[in-house]
Amino acid sequence: MEKLKQRILEESTVMSEQVLNLDGILNHQVDPGLTMEMGREFAARFKDAGVTRVITVESSGISVAFATALELGVPLVFARRKKTLLADPDALCERVPSFTKGIVTDIMLSRKYIREQDKVLFIDDIIANGDAARGLVKIIGRSGAELVGLGVVVEKCFQAGARTIREQGIRLESLVKIESLDNGTITFTD
Repeated sequence: MEKLKQRILEESTVMSEQVLNLDGILNHQVDPGLTMEMGREFAARFKDAGVTRVITVESSGISVAFATALELGVPLVFARRKKTLLADPDALCERVPSFTKGIVTDIMLSRKYIREQDKVLFIDDIIANGDAARGLVKIIGRSGAELVGLGVVVEKCFQAGARTIREQGIRLESLVKIESLDNGTITFTD
């Protein structure tokens, strides 16, 4: 997506050779038009996969996952990162480290919102080390549902996350791939 690449170049900030701040596009502010374009792109890529639910991890993936679910005409479910008083005591849970937050959190998904007969499309904002993605993949596996693929807005190719997901035989589609953030410069790859 050339438009997305251009927006990343214009509005993101390289924080280090490992970290790209996308707050103005994905993580703090959301451009509804661009988000809907991303959702349409993911829906087109997975249109023949028989998706019955779109799933994501709160919170930065929710807007793009919503746009994708809307285009596909299926429900959106998101795994929570914080337990609430209303949390399902029988929820599927996985403990995962957060690369950007520097902490370990639990991600939880109520069994009420994922069924064995579901074909699930997992949508996320960024894949770096892939810890949250691998955690949600484990939860989906334990639910008995079929994971038909993972769509990520930004793949950081210089970190191992996407590679480890693909090594599990999971289809992973990225809208933008970043090869490097060296010297404060964003270098894209195809």
